[in-house]
Amino acid sequence: MRNVAIVGVGMTKHVSKRRDVNIPEMVYEAVEAVFQETGLAPKDIDAFVTGNMPAFEGINTPELWGGGYWGAYRKPVIRITTGGSTGASVAQGAIYAVASGVYDTVLTLAFEKQSDGDTSVGLNSTSLADFANLNSYGATAVTTQLSSAIGLFVYQATSYMHKSGLTIDQIDKAAAMLRRNAAKNPYAHLKQPNITAEDIAKTPMISYPLRFGHTCPASDGAVAMIFTTKEKAKKITRKPAWVKGLAACSEDGTVLGQFGGGSINIDPAEQRSCKFAAQKAYKMAGITNPEKEIQVAEPYIPFGHQLFIYFERLFLCKEGDAPKLFDQGVMDLNGAIPICPSGGVMSNNAIGAAAMVRIAECALQIMQKAGEHQVTQDVHTAVAHGLGGSANLNVVTVLGDSPN
Repeated sequence: MRNVAIVGVGMTKHVSKRRDVNIPEMVYEAVEAVFQETGLAPKDIDAFVTGNMPAFEGINTPELWGGGYWGAYRKPVIRITTGGSTGASVAQGAIYAVASGVYDTVLTLAFEKQSDGDTSVGLNSTSLADFANLNSYGATAVTTQLSSAIGLFVYQATSYMHKSGLTIDQIDKAAAMLRRNAAKNPYAHLKQPNITAEDIAKTPMISYPLRFGHTCPASDGAVAMIFTTKEKAKKITRKPAWVKGLAACSEDGTVLGQFGGGSINIDPAEQRSCKFAAQKAYKMAGITNPEKEIQVAEPYIPFGHQLFIYFERLFLCKEGDAPKLFDQGVMDLNGAIPICPSGGVMSNNAIGAAAMVRIAECALQIMQKAGEHQVTQDVHTAVAHGLGGSANLNVVTVLGDSPN
């Protein structure tokens, strides 16, 4: 397989409501930005890979509406949707298209314009299969609480807290850190440079143990990237970000893993599929000791407690050690392994784009183009993560400053 490089990143500013543009216009802002950065034009692109959550805006096949506006007229277009991990799946689709030799240069774009629809209604529509399965087992009492993302993740949080000793105070501190990181990111939605853990602790409790301040916003935004071959990358940019390894893994497809596939009461905090995907991606990248070889991590963290879970599931520390290492400053912007220097999904959540933004942010760190939220140490290797499906699909991508 051929080496693949990211040569450009374009993003829109993420906000709660973009009333000044429609979906194609908003997405074009990211596309235009990546063309300006690379000096490329639609004629230089062999194919497009795109994705969002169509049910959230209530628009089917949006690529047919926006493709021509984005430069994809008479070009091959693939749409991928995998839930919250959509953006990462879209990027991996483009990577394989280039690595396989099918295309030389591929533009990816992912987006969400949540203000145009009703995300909760859209989310519930994708959960019908889960609810039908639960109801067949007489579990109707839990369906109301599970009809939103936080209704699922409170179970994950309490399970992890019980096993690791994580406290709500530490979740407060993690949420505050991510918000402060986001204040340095020009594309982020929630920017609170002076917020403290005490401020987070004053926000209302939604469902124990998660407070309002532990949750992600509903954002409008888009991201675009260009992937190309080793030969072409050298002509486009001085310092590309190279794809070193990638993998995706899913496990039991029902809510919390209950009542499906013969499995009962799978621990929602275990996230075995993340560990399997990380192991495969690291092996492809030649990484044997992630704790020592990775300088930046951008996991998918829509809720504060997940900072700790995915730091562990990506093998950046031993299981159960994340709360202690967080208190020691290991994950700070200037720490040994900064986590989400961009502010993460907790500060920037255009759902279809969110997982691709994780890859884009890792690329920016490697290319030394992250601006004010550039970490202080040199970034040779970075890992990005996306979470999708019914919290059962994990997508891991490893980037580096040199090809394999």
